[in-house]
Amino acid sequence: MDKYSFLEIAAFTGIFLVLFLALFLLTVKTKHKLANWLLAFFLFTNAVDACKFLMRDFPVNFINLEAFRWSINYLVPASFYFYVLSVCFSKFRLQPKHLWHTIPFIAFNLYMTYGIYIEDRASKVSFINALSESPIMQFFHILFEVLFQVYFIASFLVIRKSKTVYLENYTNPNISILNALYKITILYYVLHFLVLIRWLVTFFFGSGEIRAWIVTLDGFAFFFCTCWYLFVALNKPEFFRGVNSQLKPIVNMVPKQKSSPAVDDEKNKQILALKEFMIEKEPYLDSSLTIQDLAEQLKMPVKDLSALINLYMNKHFFDFINEYRIEKAKEVLKDPLQKELTILEILYQVGFNSKSSFSTSFKKYTGTTPTDFRKNPN
Repeated sequence: MDKYSFLEIAAFTGIFLVLFLALFLLTVKTKHKLANWLLAFFLFTNAVDACKFLMRDFPVNFINLEAFRWSINYLVPASFYFYVLSVCFSKFRLQPKHLWHTIPFIAFNLYMTYGIYIEDRASKVSFINALSESPIMQFFHILFEVLFQVYFIASFLVIRKSKTVYLENYTNPNISILNALYKITILYYVLHFLVLIRWLVTFFFGSGEIRAWIVTLDGFAFFFCTCWYLFVALNKPEFFRGVNSQLKPIVNMVPKQKSSPAVDDEKNKQILALKEFMIEKEPYLDSSLTIQDLAEQLKMPVKDLSALINLYMNKHFFDFINEYRIEKAKEVLKDPLQKELTILEILYQVGFNSKSSFSTSFKKYTGTTPTDFRKNPN
């Protein structure tokens, strides 16, 4: 099997899987429709672009379609960025102002209209042959690279911000989904560098053997990314529920007061009262507990409670609550009268809502698994 056959098989399989996943996302019944639709569109644009791996020669009989395929690339970075926003922020909605992000796509198609869409075949071929020397086309290449960098760096920042906000305000967040999204963003970002290498090789060496092998590697990387995303989707079928977009990281809202005997004494009293409340009332047993809920129970402003935990106790709300849940779980696991309870029953009893988050947190705080701890609690 030569490299062209391998590339075509890998590309065809990858395109099929991508389109199948996109179809699933468009038809599955879920409350997270916007995120699914945006991801489906992003996958569809990638599938359209990947059709280049099935071509051994320029499709002279379908020049208009090929030109439109080029233009699709100008929607890829923005569509992924919107997908990240829809996953990270529960209140994100597409609005008319977001149409501004389609300007590069529209501008490129206007350029293609001038040189390809409405011209005869001979003029189209002549226009395409001169593209590599065209300052306008070079501008569009640079524009695409700038757009890609801006949108993907923005995606990284959004993921980091939402993770910080979630840890400061919620318990039992599915951080694994955010981590998977972060890895997928990195994966597509790295994949883009293969495109850059291909452009550079084409610019300096032309369409030779080196470029052919890079195209093959690019096609395999596309197939790998597709399989990786399917792997993540199968292992994490639930979607991250998102944070309130109005919430900000606490360090941006409440500047930490300068240390002084009066401040330290006041904060120590508040911390002691908070710990006593946690032990006596056990609010952490509520799996859906948020910092807003706890503030209401304490009759304390949310901002003050968040500052107390995140700044003065130097803990995320997520970790603060889970420490109490783990201690409660350890008590249950040690109790001989409750030895008939399964690990699943215990984790629900102490406030967790998934086995994976319970096991991860338990091992983080104790260094062992719940099952091993039950066997040897000392």
